[in-house]
Amino acid sequence: MTRPRLLAPILVAAALRLGLLASSYLRTGTAILTQGDTESYLAPARSLFFHAAFATNGHPEIDRTPGYPIFAMLSGMACNIIPLNVLLTALAQIALSLATIWLVSRITDRCFPRQNAWLIAAWLFAVEPLSVVMSIRLMPETLFVFLLAAVLHCLLAFLATGRLQMLAASGLLLAAATFVRPVGYYLVICLAAALVFIPHKQSGHRWKAPALLLLVVIPCFAAWQLRNFHETGYSGFSAIVEKNLYFYQAAEVAAESVHTSFGIEQQRRGYPDEAAYLAAHPDQALWSQTQRLAWMRTQAMQELALHRGTYLRSHFRGVAVVAFTPAVAESLQLLKLAPTNGGMPRRLVNESLMTSIAGIAKSKPGVLIYMGLLELFLILLYGMALFGLLRGKAGAVAKVTLVGCIFYFLLISGGAQAVGRYRLPVMPEVCVLAAGGFATLRRRGHKGAALEAEVRLQENSSHRRTL
Repeated sequence: MTRPRLLAPILVAAALRLGLLASSYLRTGTAILTQGDTESYLAPARSLFFHAAFATNGHPEIDRTPGYPIFAMLSGMACNIIPLNVLLTALAQIALSLATIWLVSRITDRCFPRQNAWLIAAWLFAVEPLSVVMSIRLMPETLFVFLLAAVLHCLLAFLATGRLQMLAASGLLLAAATFVRPVGYYLVICLAAALVFIPHKQSGHRWKAPALLLLVVIPCFAAWQLRNFHETGYSGFSAIVEKNLYFYQAAEVAAESVHTSFGIEQQRRGYPDEAAYLAAHPDQALWSQTQRLAWMRTQAMQELALHRGTYLRSHFRGVAVVAFTPAVAESLQLLKLAPTNGGMPRRLVNESLMTSIAGIAKSKPGVLIYMGLLELFLILLYGMALFGLLRGKAGAVAKVTLVGCIFYFLLISGGAQAVGRYRLPVMPEVCVLAAGGFATLRRRGHKGAALEAEVRLQENSSHRRTL
């Protein structure tokens, strides 16, 4: 692989990200860069760094895992100089996004060797809108996707060479990624199960490989769950699971069942903070945090069990939101060109697609055009990824690995809490497969041109003989 050719997409990617960062800072300061859930990651990180306790408001933190908070503090947020701290962390994330481009090119070269598809993949991920936008938002997605790409790179290297060291490295990286975003918690089970059925370089690896992966990853998860149990009595990996079940999944099902709005149902349940929750559930004032979480989980599961069909529709609507919502609001908010209260993403969730499009076209026709362009790019990527999957010359194992990761992250990210940024872990795999599709088209085009030239040459030769 001629690595100097990778410099062009990396430079363009850097220009796009740095340009957006500069424009956003000039237009909105650091307000949008740190909007939303950012503070919920920074608060326990400050406590960890300055008081040696991963806590929020004096209570052990069990909603957030320590991966991204530690990264944010180490990359700049430990500095109390505003806005320097935010900009330093954003620059660190841009560096990770550029490193992810390199990893995507390496993954593509393993999947589609000797086709120059790696360069196409690098260009696709360099300009992919969601990766550009999220690289400057102080959220865990960029770090998570970098680690996930490293997981795939090491895993494919193991499958190609049979070296167990690469599998162990993949497991450690997967554990680290899950500490950044708990959404990766069940991925190790899926990968271990797949490794049982995948042909290996050495016959003894059929059982050794999944066992090694589990032995590397599971103790890391168990250590954090033991910490949570010791500190609070909660034995899960992240309490955000119970809260999402109660305040999002079950709330949307209940709202549809009684024909009320999702927001009203959330308020009735005591969303978004402890004060609101205790006002809605005064009988739980003396309960511990663990008791409340257990009650939320039990209550939510009972509601979902009573309305399975409604829940499934809600979940797969969320999958569609994650898969197809373009990064319109996220990018326009950075430039002060869209509302910052989250209204646009929520209306796409709560309203029908046509109602949402009609409302946006009436109020902001320019936004509709921008949204259409981003959607066309996304659909093009999906179409070429499907073509690369079906027609590209990649090994079956590589294709199954990439498609499996795509479906895992789409399916697990569905439901009422679904937003477009949850699609970012899918985009490296989509770009790899799409690059294979483009490379296949180019190869067919070259073959067609060569065949046409040969036919013309034969016709000219025949014509000369006739003369």
